[in-house]
Amino acid sequence: MTMSSETPQRLYLLQLGISTVPGVGRTLEMVLGCYLVETSDGRHILIDSGLPADAPLPPGAVPSAQGKNVIEQLGDLGLRPDDIDILICTHFDPDHAGYHDAFTKAELIVQREHYELARSGHPRFATIRAHWDHPALRYRLIDGDTELLPGLTLLETSGHTPGHQSVLVRLPQTGAVLLAIDAVAMQRLFTPDRQAWPFDDNEEQLRASTRKLLDVVEREHVALVVFGHDGQQWQTLRRAPDYYE
Repeated sequence: MTMSSETPQRLYLLQLGISTVPGVGRTLEMVLGCYLVETSDGRHILIDSGLPADAPLPPGAVPSAQGKNVIEQLGDLGLRPDDIDILICTHFDPDHAGYHDAFTKAELIVQREHYELARSGHPRFATIRAHWDHPALRYRLIDGDTELLPGLTLLETSGHTPGHQSVLVRLPQTGAVLLAIDAVAMQRLFTPDRQAWPFDDNEEQLRASTRKLLDVVEREHVALVVFGHDGQQWQTLRRAPDYYE
């Protein structure tokens, strides 16, 4: 359901930190990030909110460095949490939903399947439940691909988690930008026959979602794909306070 005639005007990539994570045969430099869309009506749409200070680290992980949390990042742009009108929740993993409770004035948008799974007490999302299940938060539940406003579409991409969602943003100058989030966390995984990683929930769904996004890139003439945790790629991207428009 389209909300209004407003359209995306700017996209900020907020790099919250970089974490070194042990991988199979290699060490991965994983960026932690979220995103901010500014619309033609002057509204602000946040996508994810990052890792909270009280979240436990995965085994073997090194604490994140070189970063500021989402509230500090917004402050550098002259914004407060109350200035966020919409918070798109791609999923409730700890590194994506850790500051949701700071945005009590926003409408939070999440896939119904994901919300109901998390609310049922699934242990994957339980460690930071106080942050995404705060009683003051207002959720809108959606089912499947949804055009939030002209030029901003939420894409259901299960596999990493049930009800995960990616985001397609159309900008006036850059064109279409695909935020793959954790459907495709690293650029080298953007292939039709990829294998699941340990934190992925369902390999068959993951491959289907990857193929769906590959089709979106071709069909929508996507100019840029941002991979959710690819530290090497993020070093080549414009990061806040710079932006895409």
